[in-house]
Amino acid sequence: MRFLVTGATGFLGQHLVRYLRERRHETILLVREVFGMGQPLPTALQAIRQELDLVYADLRNLTLTRRALAEAQPDIVIHLAAAGVTEPFISIDTALRHNVTGTSNLVRATFEQFPSTKRLVVARTPGESWPSNAYQASKAAAWSFCQMYARQMAWSINGATIFQAYGPGQPSNTLVPAAFEAALEGHDFPMTSGEQQRDWIYVDDVVSGLSTLAQTEVESGISIDLGTGKGTSLLEVVQQIYSLVGRGGQPLPGALGNRPGEEPWQVANATATGSLVEWKSTISLIDGLRRMLVTLQAE
Repeated sequence: MRFLVTGATGFLGQHLVRYLRERRHETILLVREVFGMGQPLPTALQAIRQELDLVYADLRNLTLTRRALAEAQPDIVIHLAAAGVTEPFISIDTALRHNVTGTSNLVRATFEQFPSTKRLVVARTPGESWPSNAYQASKAAAWSFCQMYARQMAWSINGATIFQAYGPGQPSNTLVPAAFEAALEGHDFPMTSGEQQRDWIYVDDVVSGLSTLAQTEVESGISIDLGTGKGTSLLEVVQQIYSLVGRGGQPLPGALGNRPGEEPWQVANATATGSLVEWKSTISLIDGLRRMLVTLQAE
């Protein structure tokens, strides 16, 4: 298969690109032009740079996006690029331009030029069901446009709602790497109440789920959940991290305020996913945290 990946320089994208290359898929990265003008790719991708093709575009620009798709001519597109993934309180204008206009431009550039493209998979966030910030609201709007295109134009578009992903290479300002950093230094970890229940899915499971969905015949406009189907509180996760590391310090629940409007419970419907695609998560939370600790200790 000939895959085009947007957001390939991000946390999930880097893992997905390596996963696809290991399975001998031709892999093309759609990146901003700064990567063609001297800015290096992330370290994890530099090792396989000779195996990758790059096309350049800012998704906010339809003309440039069409040009990039004309060069790539993909069989499958996986759209991970988004603004606000780790900084959800971005401005409304930024969220609309990057996440709504950018997604719409990618869909149009893909299927208006290449009706033979087998599928476009759009990464989604569980916060779309109850948006409390501009990032979540813009992702919900982007998916609504995707559903409209799927129904009106019969374009092959599917969604993948990615629950609480974690793993090596995740930005340091997210919970799991931040807690590991504090625990490894033997420091206390100020946090919110920690009562929020989340479905924690290791990055290797995420990328295998994205690849499976991309290569499975699923009705256009349908979205699946990528998660374990089990909820674990933030506090329990941080406690497990401190127990694994064993260097002193402790979590301090309640030292920080919860985000306003934050959903208390987000868990994937793993049963519904299993009925649509032959995929399920295989890595337990404790095993995923152990893998991440091994990677951190080796750095």
